[in-house]
Amino acid sequence: MKCLGLMSGTSGDGVDCALVEIEEPHGRLQVKVLGAETVPYSRTLRSFLQAVHYPGRVDDVVRLHVVLGEVFAQAALRLLHRLELSREAVDVIGSHGHTVRHVTRPRRIPGIGLVRASFQVGDPAIIAERTGITTVADFRARDVAAGGEGAPLTPYIHHLLFQHPHRSRLIVNLGGIANVTYLPAAGRFQNIQAFDVGPCNLLLDALVRQATHGTRTMDRQGRLALQGQVHQPLINRLLRHAFFRKPPPKSTGREDFNDQFLSRVWQQAQQENLSVTDLLATSCGFIVQAIARSCKWVDGPVDEVIVGGGGVRNSMLFKQLTQVMAPAPVTSMDKHDSWSKAFESIAFAILAYQTIKGRCTNLPRVTGARHPVILGTIVPGQRFRCLVNSETSDGDLSTERVTSQRTPLT
Repeated sequence: MKCLGLMSGTSGDGVDCALVEIEEPHGRLQVKVLGAETVPYSRTLRSFLQAVHYPGRVDDVVRLHVVLGEVFAQAALRLLHRLELSREAVDVIGSHGHTVRHVTRPRRIPGIGLVRASFQVGDPAIIAERTGITTVADFRARDVAAGGEGAPLTPYIHHLLFQHPHRSRLIVNLGGIANVTYLPAAGRFQNIQAFDVGPCNLLLDALVRQATHGTRTMDRQGRLALQGQVHQPLINRLLRHAFFRKPPPKSTGREDFNDQFLSRVWQQAQQENLSVTDLLATSCGFIVQAIARSCKWVDGPVDEVIVGGGGVRNSMLFKQLTQVMAPAPVTSMDKHDSWSKAFESIAFAILAYQTIKGRCTNLPRVTGARHPVILGTIVPGQRFRCLVNSETSDGDLSTERVTSQRTPLT
């Protein structure tokens, strides 16, 4: 089955798109990556995304829901065109959308009780209509309905792709938000620990935009940060944020690390007379020290660290992470037959496949949900009746296994 994944991360720089082929000989998932790319957002759309986060008027959010649906559909069709595949060749699309609100702190509503919420835009009905492909979206909602935080969801895929019989691994995602997954050696799904750590590219990109008045959107390959010096007193102040003291399960986003937080970082750097390069080097140090400190929440040793996400390409971030996690070796997902930059879009392609098969893919110990659930809302495409298979799994997470095969991209 060919499955296409779509993902827009907290950084809001573009749509990550990946196409995979999944087979299950003898009940063992085999995942082959056929192609992947990132379609950048236009400057106008990036500005729209940033404006919607706060204060986020309802009519703007509704418009963005439609606009991103169109953009996601175009990204999917663009990848298929590059790979010289017809839309009929794809069985299902898994679209995470773009998170505009992730409210994990429960609020008591009279007559209802405690309420959490997570909302992603990028209308799956538009994606299914424009492509004709059955689309699975709204992955977080069912876990939230079951009492969870709806995040993180990729630890299920981390286990499938990176579980090792003899080595305990820490999987680190350096995305807009940094998060970690701990996979104990020979562990089962029930043994996984995972949670968000704090801001990553969300912080670095915002500082670059502030310093360059919007002429640059990122510190490409960490070149500016590599020229700076780390200022530990500022790191110590940033690590006092309440989120870092909260035990798992926990997830976060712009709700905790919003424009006010970013402004405070900038102001404190100015008070310390830090240059832009020093501020970026210090911010990298803050990110990796937060990751290292988060290991106090995991139940066992870390034999190896595997890193994915856009931050893998930031040389300063990767260098500091290697230093702080020593003696455990640090390698990118690219060294383990996976695509580090496209990992999350690959993950949502696999999650969509599992949804169609009727399998539970949330991890209650990770999200805080009361029980396992099947994730996602299914919007039927033109071949939906042919796609649904009555021979589905019983949802026993402990029986799932996977191998991955990497195909060179052209």
